[in-house]
Amino acid sequence: IHLDALHWKPGWTETPKDEWQGTVEELVKGDRWIIDGNFGGTMDTRLAASDTVVFLDYSKFVCIGRAVKRAITYWNQTRPDMGEGCPEKLDIKFLGWIWNFPVETRPRIEQRLSELPSTVNVVRLNSPRDTEKFLGTIASSKDA
Repeated sequence: IHLDALHWKPGWTETPKDEWQGTVEELVKGDRWIIDGNFGGTMDTRLAASDTVVFLDYSKFVCIGRAVKRAITYWNQTRPDMGEGCPEKLDIKFLGWIWNFPVETRPRIEQRLSELPSTVNVVRLNSPRDTEKFLGTIASSKDA
């Protein structure tokens, strides 16, 4: 479940906070799910319902490079993984959010992850290579 595709309405209009909270609460009621997204306002809801958390903790340089590549690839088009009416864009506000993530956002995520019960498996992946290895491990265990 890609949260961006559900959260953003045409013209990059945000879903109202109370409606968004209700949407996420319904999503996590499912028996099995994988949710992709970094919406701090609903993180506690998602974490409380999780048995595993995968934190893609890539460098800001990797993230900015990927954001720029994505913007070039889909410029003025709606990406296949986004809701309709949200053409790809890249602005200084988003680039600033990525740049400042290690100082402004990561510590809050770290705090929330540290408070999870030991029954929740937390997987931290620090690079695309780490992610490929992790996915390979999942594929291998699925085949076994």
